Amino acid sequence: MLILISIVFMVIGFIISGVLKSKFKKYSQVPLSNGMSGAQVAQAMLNHYGIMDVKITHVEGQLTDHYNPQNKTVNLSEDVYHGRSVAAAAVAAHECGHAVQHATAYSFLQMRSSLVPVVNIAASLQQYLFLLGFAGLGIFKSPILLMIAIAAFGITTLFSLITLPVEFDASNRALTWLDQTGFARGQEYAGAKDALTWAALTYVSAALAALVQLLYLLWMLFGSRD
Repeated sequence: MLILISIVFMVIGFIISGVLKSKFKKYSQVPLSNGMSGAQVAQAMLNHYGIMDVKITHVEGQLTDHYNPQNKTVNLSEDVYHGRSVAAAAVAAHECGHAVQHATAYSFLQMRSSLVPVVNIAASLQQYLFLLGFAGLGIFKSPILLMIAIAAFGITTLFSLITLPVEFDASNRALTWLDQTGFARGQEYAGAKDALTWAALTYVSAALAALVQLLYLLWMLFGSRD
């Protein structure tokens, strides 16, 4: 059953990811009226907030953009770094939103960062449990193994839930800045908001998947005994 739940949410995540890529492609073809690239938009936002110790760089891949709080870098994919579109501006501003969170000691970002080491361990443990489940060993019939699984899934679920306010807040910061500074208004702002909304939905789907899996494991431990 746990595997079935994973497959269902995997399909949902695949669909949302497909729509997100479609949205990004659509708004990548809408030029930003000021003609600035994603890297330039990112630098302008960092300058606006007086953040001078964050470096903007580019990474390979599509939609691989991220902010790294450890080395204080805003990492933009090639299409975003060089792109002069609404999509590039939206993604660049979103990642800078994380840099602003870091600079202002946003509590949920701090919580998420502190959980990363233990989450990596829990995620690795989950993979082994899934492999044993696929092998048909019935590991969840053992109360001890079931409690281990609940602990691992509990940690990753907590991480997924904490990620939601982090991502939504970064998008809100990005959209507010784009609007108030005039970098994106009217249809440009609407396009940026649409793209970032679908990006946020990928995290919502992941959080729901993690929560449903955890609840199912808790039901197996407590509910199935009734």
